[in-house]
Amino acid sequence: MPIISRCTCLWIQHHLAFLRGHVARANPIWQDFAEDVGVLVIFSGPNAYISPSWYATKTETGKVVPTWNYKVVHAYGSLKVIDDAAWLRSNLEALTSQSEASFTEQWQVSDAPHAFTEKLIESIVGIEIVITKLVGKAKVSQNQSPKNRASVIQGLTDTGHSDGLLIAAAVESYGKPS
Repeated sequence: MPIISRCTCLWIQHHLAFLRGHVARANPIWQDFAEDVGVLVIFSGPNAYISPSWYATKTETGKVVPTWNYKVVHAYGSLKVIDDAAWLRSNLEALTSQSEASFTEQWQVSDAPHAFTEKLIESIVGIEIVITKLVGKAKVSQNQSPKNRASVIQGLTDTGHSDGLLIAAAVESYGKPS
C-alpha cells in the first residue's frame, strides 16, 4: 500500500509497533484487502548504481560486472481500517507536529478553521498496521575486497549524488564497530 512515505508515523505502545496514516476515502485501496491477509510496507533507503569500471581489480582480472547497492526495511503486519473522526484528527495533529518540528514557525491543524478540517477529515480514512516483523537488508559492497570497496567509495563520492554519498558512507562504515 503506497500510503507511507516517511517513517514519521511509527508509534510504539505496550511493546507493539504501529504504522499509522490515512488515505483518501475515494481511493479504493482501503477497501481492497482481506483482514486475514498480511501486508508489507517497504521503506526504501538510499540506493546507487555501482559501475564495474570503478573496481580496482578490473585491470587485474576483468572479472567485474555492474551491480546496485541499497538499504531497505520491510515491515510486515496486519492492516486495520479506522473510520473515526476523533482518531483521525489526533493522528493528523501528531503527524503534522512531527513534520513541522524543524520549522521556526510551526503550522498546526488548529490553525485552519475547525469546520474546514472537519470537512477534510470526512474525506479520509485511517490506516493502522500492527507490525509483526521487521526485516532490514543492506547491500553495500560487503562482498568486495578492501581495495574494490575503496574504489567504490571513490566512484560514488565522485558522482556527487545524494544517494551515492549515503551509500559511500555505508560502504565505508560496513564492518566497523558501531
